[in-house]
Amino acid sequence: MTDRASAHSVASGAPVRPSLAERAAACPRDASFALAVAYDGAPFAGFARQPGQLTVQGELERALSVLLRREVPTVCAGRTDAGVHARGQVVSFDADAAELAGRTARSFQRSLNALVDDRMAVSRVVAAPRGFSARFDAVEREYRYLLFTEPFRPVLFAERAWVVGKPLDLGAMRAAAAHLVGEHDFKSFCLAASAVGKPTTRFVREVTVEPGEVAGEPVVVVRVVGNAFLHSMVRTMVGTLVAVGLGRRDPGWTAEVLAARDRSAAGENAPAQGLVFWRVAYEGVVGRLLAGGDAWERAPWPCFAEDAPTPGVGGAPVESGGVPEGGEC
Repeated sequence: MTDRASAHSVASGAPVRPSLAERAAACPRDASFALAVAYDGAPFAGFARQPGQLTVQGELERALSVLLRREVPTVCAGRTDAGVHARGQVVSFDADAAELAGRTARSFQRSLNALVDDRMAVSRVVAAPRGFSARFDAVEREYRYLLFTEPFRPVLFAERAWVVGKPLDLGAMRAAAAHLVGEHDFKSFCLAASAVGKPTTRFVREVTVEPGEVAGEPVVVVRVVGNAFLHSMVRTMVGTLVAVGLGRRDPGWTAEVLAARDRSAAGENAPAQGLVFWRVAYEGVVGRLLAGGDAWERAPWPCFAEDAPTPGVGGAPVESGGVPEGGEC
């Protein structure tokens, strides 16, 4: 069975990724697990581990190595750049049942939160089918970007928004955003160096531009939902839409930017602090447990029983070949 994200990536020519069955066969441990993670991106040098730098992955792997008494490699749903925040990042790792003997999902979560940097938090720990990957099994990712248009600094959330300081034409931005929906080659919206030799076609299901409110102050929220994203893709999309909203470009310009397949054709890269990795969607049991509520605390632990359902419609395993990389935003 091929999930909906796989269908889009196969059509776009992205390299085929290993299926869940193939990953399970290669998994060196008894089971796989998923963590729902939130973090304030300001103090971190991005998600990915870097020697001598404070990173989200580095903190998680350090905490896991203390608890499991060995090195624990992790995989994320999408690497975020320095300064980018996350509300619903998902990270997977593998472990043996014996390593978790005597622990519950809740106690493991508490232990992780006691060990990681205070600017991040693990909200859920979910037992997943062996071979589960936060990256390959994701079927949809959502990012949200905050824009502040008032002519003063929003002191209560200044580090969570791009302070544009001028009114934006939301109607024009919506018209421009419509050109970005669907399957396109987003090379113009990707950091040029990271696009070399890699497929740059992605499927974007939805781009919305709506008024909102944070800490009692009015904001504009740009919401982008798609199967996967390229490096800086969302921030470049937002920078391009803001240029339209300020009247510097007309809405049809975004179609021209797409067609150019050249980063220099697009708008500026919006500042990192306004971007939040909002959520990641998965099919089946794992997706439901990560989505919300407290059901994750009562789910089978430390690993699924032999007859427990695996991710997929009706319990059928998801064949994840073809899902593109989560990207870096």
